[in-house]
Amino acid sequence: MTRAQRLAESIERSMSGPMWHGPSLADLLGDVPHADAAARPVRSAHSIWELVLHTTSWTEIARQRLAPVEAPEPTPEQDWPPVGDTSAEAWRAAVQRLKDAHRDLAADVAELSDAALKARVAGKDHAVTAMVHGIIEHDAYHGGQIAVLKRALEA
Repeated sequence: MTRAQRLAESIERSMSGPMWHGPSLADLLGDVPHADAAARPVRSAHSIWELVLHTTSWTEIARQRLAPVEAPEPTPEQDWPPVGDTSAEAWRAAVQRLKDAHRDLAADVAELSDAALKARVAGKDHAVTAMVHGIIEHDAYHGGQIAVLKRALEA
């Protein structure tokens, strides 16, 4: 297995597991109803839904940044997309988009050469490998927030 394939596997595991530290994003989100996803059990925190949209957005941004040309900086709306429609269908679509984004990024990363992994992200001071590890870490960070919000909703 190549280094790129191992990284791709880690991206997929952050979404669908198994993870050594606890539940994957899919495990965390699988039983969250749309009303709970939109709720704010902690006033100063983002909702689960907002965290899903944010995590999806950065997974898609990372995929765009795999290209050899510099990608524009994300707008505030791309960084933290607004929820909008809070229907059950919209929630299912948001979770599916998160899964699709991870699958697509993992597929693209799996095809990278060692040289491409070591290369700098166009317009950035870090390597592609660092960005990919960052996505995996970002997933774990926001997954932890989702777990805390789920507990707050149960209280």
